[in-house]
Amino acid sequence: MLELLQFRHSPYNEKVRWVLDIKHVPHVRRSLLPGPHLAVVNKLTGRTTTPVLLAEGQAIDGSARIIDWLESHYPDPPLLPEHAAERAEALRIQSWFDDDLTPRMRRTVLDALLRQPGYFAAVFGDGLSAFKRAAYACVVPLAAPLVRKGNGITGAASVQDGHLAAQQALDFVAERTAGTGYLVGAQFSLADLTAASTLAVLVRPADSPMAAPQPVASGFQALIDRHAAHPAAAWVRHIYARHRAAQRDFDGPSDGSA
Repeated sequence: MLELLQFRHSPYNEKVRWVLDIKHVPHVRRSLLPGPHLAVVNKLTGRTTTPVLLAEGQAIDGSARIIDWLESHYPDPPLLPEHAAERAEALRIQSWFDDDLTPRMRRTVLDALLRQPGYFAAVFGDGLSAFKRAAYACVVPLAAPLVRKGNGITGAASVQDGHLAAQQALDFVAERTAGTGYLVGAQFSLADLTAASTLAVLVRPADSPMAAPQPVASGFQALIDRHAAHPAAAWVRHIYARHRAAQRDFDGPSDGSA
C-alpha cells in the first residue's frame, strides 16, 4: 500500500492528500513534526521537504511530482483538462503557486505561528496527545531560528512580501474565477486544487483538513481576519465545500473511500 509522509496543515501536503482522496486511492498516512522530520525524510530522499510518497519501492517527494505520478497511475477522475491549452494553463498555475506564491506566503504564516510556540505545536501536532503537543511546544523556540532560515524569513521585509503574495493570489483567483467559478475552463482542475490548498492556510475552511485547530491563537486569528472578507476567500470556502469531501486529516490507513 502507498504511504504518505506529511506535515499537518501544509499546502503542499494538503494538495497530495486532496488528490489521494478525490481519486479514492488506498494509502497510509504518517504525520511528521517539523524539525524531527529531518532525519526521516533526508534518509529517504536526500532532501528535507514533505510530502513524500512511498510507492513501488521508490520515495517520491514534491507535491507536483507526486501528483504527476498519481495522475499516471490513477487516472480517474482526471485533474488536468483535456484540451492542450487549458492543460498547459493549469500546470502553469500550479507551478506559479508552488514555486513563487506559496513559499512567500508561507513565510508570513510561519512567522505568525513561531511567535506563539504553543499554537505552532497545536497546528503541526494536530492529532497528537496534549502531552506530546506541550512537549513539542517547548522545542519550538529552540528550532525557530532554523525554521526561519530554512524558509527565508529574514526580517520584516520578507514577512511583508508574504502579505503581498497573499494579496496577489487572492486578487488573481477572484478575477479569474468571476466567469465560470473555476480557474481554467468551466470544470474543477489541478489549478483550483492548488490555489485552494495554498489559500486554505489563510482562509482555514471549516470542517476541512485545513480548519484551524481551536482555540485559535490571537496573532494567527489576526492573520486569518486580514483576508476573510476578500471574494477569493469565499471562493476557497465554496471549493472546499463542493470538492473536498474529507472533513479532517488522519494518521494510519485509508480505505480510499474519502
